[in-house]
Amino acid sequence: DYGVVSYNAHGEVTGIVEKPETPPSNIAITGLYFVDCTASDRAKLVKPSHRGELEITSLLESYLEDKSLKLTQLGRGIAWLDTGTHNAANFVRTLTEKQGLQVGSPDEVAYRLGYINKTQLIENANKFSKSQYGEYLSRLSEM
Repeated sequence: DYGVVSYNAHGEVTGIVEKPETPPSNIAITGLYFVDCTASDRAKLVKPSHRGELEITSLLESYLEDKSLKLTQLGRGIAWLDTGTHNAANFVRTLTEKQGLQVGSPDEVAYRLGYINKTQLIENANKFSKSQYGEYLSRLSEM
C-alpha cells in the first residue's frame, strides 16, 4: 500500500515503486518528506501515473535521478503507523490513557527543546486550563 525503495549491493537507493504488487524490499516510503526549494518546479513536471494520480514517488524519483535523494531509515523502537487506521488510533489511545503521554504537543516539544521556559509553559497550561491538554501541560511543568 506504500511506495517502496529498491537498493543495489552497496545499499544505495536505485528506485522507488509506488504500491508494487511484489515489493523489491521491505523499506516503505512512510510519508515524511523534507524537500528543498526546487520541489515546486519539480512537482510541475510530475505526470499522472497509470492510476491517474499524481504520485509523491514521482517527485522523489526526480531527486533520485540527480543523485540528491537521501533516505533515512527509522531506527529500532520508532513506530510509524498509517494515521488513517484503527491501529494508529489505538496506539495513540494507549499512550494517552495508559501512559499519560500526549501525542503531538507543540508546547511539550518547545519546552523540552528549550524554546520556551517553565514560566511560558505554565502560561500556556493556564490558557488551556479547562481541558485535558492544559492539565497535561500543568503536570509537565511540575516535573
